[in-house]
This record gives sequence, structure tokens and C-alpha cells, in this order.
Amino acid sequence: MSQQEGEHSDRKKYEFRKVIENLKEYEGSGTQLVTIYVPPDKQISDVVAHVTQEHSEAANIKSKQTRTNVQDALSSIKARLRYYDTYPPENGLVLFSGAVNTSGGQSDMVTEVLENPPQPIESFRYHCDSDFLTEPLEHMLADKGLYGLIVLDRREANVGWLKGKRIEPVKSASSLVPGKQRKGGQSAQRFARLRLEAIDNFYQEVAEMANELFVPKRHELDGVLVGGPSPTKDEFLDGDYLHHEIQDKVLGKFDVSYTDESGLRDLVDAGQEALADAELMEDKQVMETFFKELHNGERATYGFEQTRENLIMGSVETLLISEDLRKDVVTYECSNGHEEREVLDRRKNTPEHTCSECGETVGTDDADREDAIDHLIEIAEQRGTETKFISTDFEKGEQLYNAFGGFAGVLRYSTGV
Repeated sequence: MSQQEGEHSDRKKYEFRKVIENLKEYEGSGTQLVTIYVPPDKQISDVVAHVTQEHSEAANIKSKQTRTNVQDALSSIKARLRYYDTYPPENGLVLFSGAVNTSGGQSDMVTEVLENPPQPIESFRYHCDSDFLTEPLEHMLADKGLYGLIVLDRREANVGWLKGKRIEPVKSASSLVPGKQRKGGQSAQRFARLRLEAIDNFYQEVAEMANELFVPKRHELDGVLVGGPSPTKDEFLDGDYLHHEIQDKVLGKFDVSYTDESGLRDLVDAGQEALADAELMEDKQVMETFFKELHNGERATYGFEQTRENLIMGSVETLLISEDLRKDVVTYECSNGHEEREVLDRRKNTPEHTCSECGETVGTDDADREDAIDHLIEIAEQRGTETKFISTDFEKGEQLYNAFGGFAGVLRYSTGV
């Protein structure tokens, strides 16, 4: 893995996501939270000049409190900019500063600098509001990969997206194609002709749905999957019903039993090989390995404490962490040297702890609290263990979060832990 790839690894994205979540919780009284996006080709001296100009213009703000807070935020940003030479880092940087509301009507000054976001910042932006501007960063962190999905038989069809790891149904249609048994009074030849016309009309309707959805995104589209029973999907693709640019994007056709919304999920499963590079398939494959070892082998671990012990032993090949996990680990050490840990929701306060070895009560002042994910990843990096963040947008990903606490691992070898 190159240095650039390493910087934008799952851990880097997690760290960015965690900072963004914290920033989104902050509010300021009035327009006093400053956000500055600096693209990689913007000279730092020009940014300093802009900040200096904004500091001068802030003197005209009528509210003394807002004026002071905005100028303090700009002074803090200017001080941070002194750490950079002529240009910002390779992908640019984002600066956040301002007085955020706290309990009791008080405020605290917060300053945060994010270097090298996952994608280069496109343009310089200065934003002053009651909230920090995080949307451009959130967009960068969104799952990548865009695939069109079509499932159809002669009764119904569904069209949707695979966006990164998320399957999104969008449009559906039901057909008026008559069954194979003709009604009385109709000649077999006439009935067959009407039925073929109805099938053709339905295929045109499905193609129109797909074209309306996919054509505007054709330059971003990574591919299209088509599913259904034979010969329906074959007739549909062989009949050139799709727009030619969408037809060229078709990665394959796959046998799918259901053509309702669940059929879209079946299509993604059936198209695993075609979607080998999609993030969802990577997650599904690693979870399949985990469950196989869990049920039939001995190379699986789960839960925070057990996974941690295996990590320390160096026996974990792949550390699995749920993307939705927001937990802290609190380490308690009593006066007799007994060390114990407890995993808590990030929003909960640290409680007192009774040592299970000697019964001593350990107060919160004697507890060490840190992000549980950072705690495990640090051990994993020391032991050469790969870390994978797993989406909850599929069944086994949900099980990792709900049934196994969000922590698991595939082991290099069997252990007794």
C-alpha cells in the first residue's frame, strides 16, 4: 500500500468521520463559527491575507460578543496557518474555529484542522455561520462506487442503485402481459401476437424507467447488472431496449428468482464476481469467512475483550469493526494493581467500578477512557493486523453490530482464547 493509500485507509476515514460527527454537534450563538476550505493549489499567504481581511471587517459586527468571538476564531486560524509553508498538504486542508455553546449559557473556543481529506478540495471557501460547514467533507466520505440494478420477469420489474454499500430501490412497474392460456373466442395466433406486443411494451416501459434513472448519471456509472429468470433477461438485453450508453455499461445478466425489491439484493449477491471491486462485496466476503470459521472452524473471535486478547497475542489476521460503532473503552486499575475494562456508549458518563478481584471501588478519577476503536487499531497496527470496517447494510453486517457487539476477528491460527 502506498503512502497516499495508507493516509486514506479505513482508519483515516474513521478518524475524519469521528471529527465531523463532533463538529456537527457544535452550535454557536449567532454567526460566529468559522470554516475555511483550502484547496491544494491555494497559497497559504493568500489564505492568511483573506483571514486578515475578514478579521478587519469583523470589527463592524454590532454585537460585541459575536464580534469578539469571530475575531478570536480568525486569530486562532491565523496562528494555525503559520505551521504551513507555501502551500497546504497534497489534498488541501479544512480549518474550523469558533466559540461553541456549552451548558449554563457558557461557551468554549474550539479549533480543529483537518489535513489531507480523502479527496482534493476543489475550491477555496470561507463560511461563517452558527454551525460549522461539514457537508463537503461528508460528501467526500460517502461510499464510492455506483452501479445500476434491474430485475424483471414478465409480471413485474424493479430498478435501483448500488451506491457503495447501500442498495437503494427507486422505481417499479407491473406488467399487463396475459398468461400463456388464451381466453375463449381468440385464435391462438391472434392471442400469441397480442401477448408478444404486451411483452414488448413492458420491456419498453422497464427500459424507459432504467434510462430515466441511469442516463443522467452515465458518466459516474461504474456498471449495470440485470437479473431475472430466463428467457426474460435475455430477451430484454438482446432486444436493445436500453439506451446504447447504458447497454454498453452492462456487466452481466444473472439468474434471480424474485423481481420485487428483495430481488435487487439477490441480484447483488448473484453478481458477486462482477462486483468484485465493490466495497459491499469485500465486506460480504470477509463476513462469510468469519461465519464459516465461527461455525465450522476455530479461527474466529468476537466481543471486545476476547478480540483484544487475541490481538495482543498477535493471532488476529483481520480485525472486523462495525462502521456504526461509537464506543469508548474505560480501563480501571485498583490500588492492588488489578486492571479491568468496560465498553461504554460514547455519550455515557464514566461510572465507578467495583474490582472483581478484590472488591475495591475504583472512582472515575482513576479510570482511563479512550475510543474503543482507536484502542484496538493501535494494537492491530503493532501486530501487523489488517483492519476492516464493516457496513450494517447487509444481514451479516447487522449481525456483527447487534449480536457480536461490533468487534470480531478472523484469526491466523486456532487459539484457546
